[in-house]
This record gives sequence, structure tokens and C-alpha cells, in this order.
Amino acid sequence: MQTFSIRDLRERSGELTREAEIGHVSLITKRGQPIMVALPFTDTLLDRGVRVALAEHLFKEGILSLGKAAKMAGMAYVLFSEHLSRIGIPVVDYSPDELEAELEAAAL
Repeated sequence: MQTFSIRDLRERSGELTREAEIGHVSLITKRGQPIMVALPFTDTLLDRGVRVALAEHLFKEGILSLGKAAKMAGMAYVLFSEHLSRIGIPVVDYSPDELEAELEAAAL
């Protein structure tokens, strides 16, 4: 996620627009504090709504945990997990070593 300050909006508005055109979410800050999020206007946004589209994106980027993203989307944890799975966003992302350790632990 790209971050832009209020000053950047004056000086780098073209860059913010390009980020939106390629589907990237941007954070706008004032004196280092977040004040708004710039969401690209996409079919996903229209189909699923702002809260769900933003929650999907922030979870996929690793910015929010599954629980916090579900809360942002206004969905129960299990329903949001199922929703992510249906649209092809992995809910669990283990490295090969972590997966092996989990499988070994489950076999005990």
C-alpha cells in the first residue's frame, strides 16, 4: 500500500492516480496520522461494497489479520473465511517449513 501525505497530494497527484488505475489502495496521511484511504473504483468495489472490498485487500496484503478483516467487512469470522476462499484468496498461508511442522504436530 502506497502512502501519500497531504503535501504529496499537491506534488504527486499523478502518481496517486496511476496507483489507483492499476488497482492499488493508497493511504493518505496528515502529519503522519492516517486520515483517509483512496480505493480504486473497480467492479469489486461496486459488487461487494467498500467495507468488504477494503477488508479483502488489506487481508490479502497482510496488513490486517483475518479476524480484523472480518470485523471490518461486517462479517462473522467463518463467513468471511469462506468468502475469501470462494474468491480465491488463501486464508492460510504457510511456508513449506511451517506447513511441515503443522502436519507433524497434527500427526502426534
